[in-house]
Amino acid sequence: MSTILLEVATPDKGEVFAKEINMLICRSIAGELGILPKHARLLTELVPHAMRIKMDGGETQLFIGGGFMEVTPEKITILADSAEMPDDIDVERAKSAYKRAEDRVNSAKNKGDAEIDLKRAEAALARAKARLLVKGVPIP
Repeated sequence: MSTILLEVATPDKGEVFAKEINMLICRSIAGELGILPKHARLLTELVPHAMRIKMDGGETQLFIGGGFMEVTPEKITILADSAEMPDDIDVERAKSAYKRAEDRVNSAKNKGDAEIDLKRAEAALARAKARLLVKGVPIP
């Protein structure tokens, strides 16, 4: 099976992932995308999610906290705001962040806070949820 190089980097950690893969399934602002080797050129913004990487007959996930993706026929480059491999995710911290974000979303909706406060709370909730999904932890 043919492969394509996937490189994921963040401002804080530098290179987080760099391997030849068979397929990438990720979520952009336009919806879910499946990227295979020799894919058409593409540039898109990514939303926080649990990115799925298929390689060597298996699958792994990688937390992406938003960012940008460039695809060429030979390479996928992701410049992420944050990215974490499953082993790097602290489950208790992610659960705590999820609960805090959920409380902030509910509070912002109930109080009628400014829409920007609600959007920030929803973004924090999406990041916490994606981290938990990457670890395979049921969402509370």
